[in-house]
Amino acid sequence: MKKLKSIIQYECMTSFKYIWMFYAIQYLSVGFISIVIGLVLGNFDDIGTNFLEINTLIYVGILGILGFHDDFKMLIQNGFTRKYIFIATISMFCFISGTMAFIDTVVANMLHYINSGYLSLYSSLYGYENIFMNWLWLFLLYVAFCSLLYLVILVINKVGKVISIYLGVIFGGIILLVVALFRYVFTAKVISDILKLFMKVMGFMANGTINYIFPVLTLLVFVTILAVGSYTIIRRTELG
Repeated sequence: MKKLKSIIQYECMTSFKYIWMFYAIQYLSVGFISIVIGLVLGNFDDIGTNFLEINTLIYVGILGILGFHDDFKMLIQNGFTRKYIFIATISMFCFISGTMAFIDTVVANMLHYINSGYLSLYSSLYGYENIFMNWLWLFLLYVAFCSLLYLVILVINKVGKVISIYLGVIFGGIILLVVALFRYVFTAKVISDILKLFMKVMGFMANGTINYIFPVLTLLVFVTILAVGSYTIIRRTELG
């Protein structure tokens, strides 16, 4: 357990130190661009930005890729098992996602307090009424995005670039097939039923209320599937 604790601490602390750099660059950039646009237009009344969490999604996505590329070889060579590496990586995803979701939730609510027109990813769907659910939803969304790109990079490493390209083409073909089914095959009733199910999964009930549990469960299931897939692959991953 000492080795597991040490690898989790290493993964979390190594990634944690870059968070403040990310936020400093983000807010300085937004402030600078806002000032420049305001000076050019001659007023600052309509200057602003929305959905800052998209930048965090990009950051955690990169983190998901680097979670394999940067550390796997070094940790294996230092005697850590694949199981420990996987647990430490997922722990790091959760730690970073939880921290950044907390910061983004606080900042979004502060910006909304200052400017009622500000929209975050969460508030554009569910509003600002439930701060805890705001944090939880963002946390799970960030973990899911990390885990998705982590799984993708594991698959690419396992099967090679050529087969990965074929898999990408097949995936693209499946998307086109689904679009074609919706456009030319499914009846209006079938499409309506699918949309109703999707809305319910997102937490929007037919009676106009919001069930916050459904989107949380949906993201939890998605994260679990991605984690199981990643562990299945990393167990058989060799050093490249």
